[in-house]
Amino acid sequence: MSSSAPAKVPAPEKPGAGRTYGALDRFFRISERGSTLSREVRGGLATFFAMAYIIVLNPIILGSAKDMYGHQLDNGQLVTATALTAALTTLLMGVIGNVPIALAAGLGVNSVVALQLAPRMSWPDAMGMVVLAGFVVMLLVATGLRERVMNAVPYGLRKAISIGIGLFIMLIGLVDAGFVSRIPDAAQTTVPLQLGGDGHLNGWPVLVFVLGVLLTLALIVRKVSGAILISIVAMTVLAVVINAVAKVPSWGLTTPKWPGNPVASPDFGLIGQVSLFGGFGKVGMLTGVLFVFTVLLSCFFDAMGTIMGVSDEAKLTDGEGQMPGINKVLFVDGLAVAAGGASSSSATTAFVESTAGVGEGARTGLANVVTGGLFAVALFLTPVATMVPSQAATPALVAVGFLILAGSVKEIDWADYTIAVPAFVTMLMMPFTYSITNGIGMGFVTFVVLRLAAGRGREVPPAMYAVAAVFAFYYLMPALGLT
Repeated sequence: MSSSAPAKVPAPEKPGAGRTYGALDRFFRISERGSTLSREVRGGLATFFAMAYIIVLNPIILGSAKDMYGHQLDNGQLVTATALTAALTTLLMGVIGNVPIALAAGLGVNSVVALQLAPRMSWPDAMGMVVLAGFVVMLLVATGLRERVMNAVPYGLRKAISIGIGLFIMLIGLVDAGFVSRIPDAAQTTVPLQLGGDGHLNGWPVLVFVLGVLLTLALIVRKVSGAILISIVAMTVLAVVINAVAKVPSWGLTTPKWPGNPVASPDFGLIGQVSLFGGFGKVGMLTGVLFVFTVLLSCFFDAMGTIMGVSDEAKLTDGEGQMPGINKVLFVDGLAVAAGGASSSSATTAFVESTAGVGEGARTGLANVVTGGLFAVALFLTPVATMVPSQAATPALVAVGFLILAGSVKEIDWADYTIAVPAFVTMLMMPFTYSITNGIGMGFVTFVVLRLAAGRGREVPPAMYAVAAVFAFYYLMPALGLT
């Protein structure tokens, strides 16, 4: 968020308030970044509650698919693998990268693994290709190529990526809460979304979401510290009460009620069930390489957009929009991709819901330690960790989406159409295609084409030409019969 944005969250605290000046402060540079211990803890809690749904959703996506032999992954083992990998990689990002960017199984990538890879090979083969994609990402970081690509992105496009992510997470919040829903294809209408489930706002869960949004925004306007976390906790309590009294038929993935048995033993049966090169024997070398490329492209640019957007929102970037020490962050992200494959939870990547923690004031990796620790606890207390319904957590995404937009839109040079149009494409294609990668790719291609059309091709960094060419090839793959 820009330093000139109105209505900040959190409200400024008195200098030194709540800060710890011991080894913890020095290691995470809490005071240096203008944060406090309480903000980091609140931020870590808010991020966890905003993304805890992945513990439930990832097993549903992966567990519903079958490999070429008809085998399905065990749901309980997937819950363990998802929580374990999220805990370890989030902790690593906090300790090594010192940024408040949490990681977990990537939505979108897990669908690629479940629907494109697994049906053509065995599950260990499919996860092996995810591991290989992670190795390639780490190689790109080691050679400095990934950092050069990120640094080559013009300032205006960086801001557009942040705005696109803000719009994207707002739409995620609206959809996950049931405030808007997809109109079934059977309706034979060109309108893709509708209000509620039938064109109207019905049911207690949607009311909880609406009240949560209003409460969050009201607390933000009042500049109340902990606004997002207060709203999540308050709406969870309200949802539990409503569910107990009204016997709500469905809350979606998570029913807000205290579990009868809050403790569940983790099952580590999927950890290490990987075949690195077995998939190539099933589909051939060319198709195998294209599968790895597809996973790589999604992981590379989804994480790139998220890291750029979250770091900018947390004010961890310099005047040119670049983040010092980013190589450590990028390396952990590549390692997380490989770790996700090794645990059979699919590629693990940076989560855009980290903005919920940043909105609470998180500025360092200490927030990640809190989030990662909660994922570790969730290994044994999954029923408790997943009792927060999406209707209580997603108001945070709507509020943070607005704050990102308010702080970044004025930073784009709208008078220069070679920046303004690609920025426009980038920020709209993310929510409209439900993909950070698509927004970045289409924006990059548009930027290169317009700069060439304006006779300003020399102003385009070589890395942007290369990335735009890769995206152009990626979008042409179906027409070329390569998918």
